[in-house]
Amino acid sequence: MKRKRSGQAFWDAEYKEAGHLALSLNPSEDLEKFTRWLEREEGHRILNITSSVLDLGCGNGRNILWLAETYGMRGVGYDISGEAVRQAERLAKQENLNLTFGARSIGEPIPLPDESATIVLDMMTSHFLKAEERTRLIAEIFRVLKPGGYFFYKTFLLDEDKHAKRMITENPAEEENTYIHPKIGVAEHVSTEEEIENLYGEFFTIHKVSKSHRHKGKHAKRRSIAVYMQKPEF
Repeated sequence: MKRKRSGQAFWDAEYKEAGHLALSLNPSEDLEKFTRWLEREEGHRILNITSSVLDLGCGNGRNILWLAETYGMRGVGYDISGEAVRQAERLAKQENLNLTFGARSIGEPIPLPDESATIVLDMMTSHFLKAEERTRLIAEIFRVLKPGGYFFYKTFLLDEDKHAKRMITENPAEEENTYIHPKIGVAEHVSTEEEIENLYGEFFTIHKVSKSHRHKGKHAKRRSIAVYMQKPEF
């Protein structure tokens, strides 16, 4: 399959043209499930107007905008695509929401103070980073998250995903369990549940793991995993 674009240029074009992906303005169903769980566990101790959210790979802002509109939260969103950030800024301004956005790679140090975020989101984003960048990002997330704050993580799951394994075989990248995306032209890592537990369990308390169902067929839908984590209070 011919690679038409790569990296930042690909995502800028996607947000302008919506050519490869269906880019929605609605919040992720997985995020809505996470907030329902959080309300059951914490009431509104976390989801309220005094709390802040950091959205890593915010895209057009649909998830952080929904949190701000629904719970009055303030926050910051970062995305590699300048076009996505412009769309998010426009939408936040229209609704007069207390949100700011920046166009930057999440592989870089996060320009926020220690313990300044109540919730951090990494939803289908950090799998584009290299292994050493992902490790640094975890430490950065831990740094900016308040004690007792929550980290919602979603990524592709390799376990029992034949489609992902085929892509790794056909378009391998240098890193293990990583392929070169045939459309975007960049490396994309696929995690196992064991890898996630080992990496993130060193920093966070893992409260819940939710995995999508297996799908059949050569071009079946990819498996994903959502993980609810919390930074220890002490």
